[in-house]
Amino acid sequence: MKPMLSYLVCATPRSGSTLLCHELDQTGLAGHPQEYFEALRRSGVPRRPHEYFDPARHPNIVERLAFREMLEGAPKPNPLWRPDTYDQYLAWALQEGTTPNGVFGAKLMWGYLGDFAELLRGIDGMAGRPLGELLARAFPGLRYVQITRRDKVRQAVSLWKAVQTQAWQHEAGTDADAGAGRMPDPVFSFRAINYLMRQLTAHDASWDAFFLGLGYEPLKITYEELAESTDAVVRSVLDHLGIVAPSDLQTGAPRLSVQADEISELWVARVLEHLEALEAPEPV
Repeated sequence: MKPMLSYLVCATPRSGSTLLCHELDQTGLAGHPQEYFEALRRSGVPRRPHEYFDPARHPNIVERLAFREMLEGAPKPNPLWRPDTYDQYLAWALQEGTTPNGVFGAKLMWGYLGDFAELLRGIDGMAGRPLGELLARAFPGLRYVQITRRDKVRQAVSLWKAVQTQAWQHEAGTDADAGAGRMPDPVFSFRAINYLMRQLTAHDASWDAFFLGLGYEPLKITYEELAESTDAVVRSVLDHLGIVAPSDLQTGAPRLSVQADEISELWVARVLEHLEALEAPEPV
């Protein structure tokens, strides 16, 4: 089915986008927003943990993460994913992500937007088009939802833990430690967390600049608002999309749960101590 209405959830890692997309999917009214387009052009798969860092600036971090990745093995791209026939993959994604009411949804991280744009420009009739027009032609009736996280320290801590453990989500009611033995315990690194914090801030600013240049005001949501009231946030998204929600719509208990734990809180405290020390005035 070709969608009549599309939307992209524009995000950064560990901002609550997975929970938001899951809850929107559960309504049965807002497409099936998944990570269809989170793939690097050179590999066809999502960024590997070591690829969050610059090998020239962070050789020790890259080496540490590369060793962890050897334990899991390299992922493989979707069989339909090919740069030279990307129109076929796009058609598949549109079909997969559309609900019977003609609504398509997908999630897109800033870190993949450049590669995604280049793949779209390889489709006949799309070459040379500016980014906004490119996305509008790919997704009928396109609207945007932007989700951010105010607490960048906690967001960066969460991301640093995830790239080490490769545990990107946790289903409520399951053992958070199940299968954790495959990976060594995550270790604290202020340098890594500080770098990720700056990267996440820059990516949020890049989304803001994109929308400013587009002359479009997206629906803006924060992780903190989503955690406080999932139902209210889901209803605000449906309203933004012009989808009439039934009066008895309830998202129910989220299937995905918060992954923060005592280690996370300890690391947050250590990062704040480091930052405070950096900002302290020099002694006279």
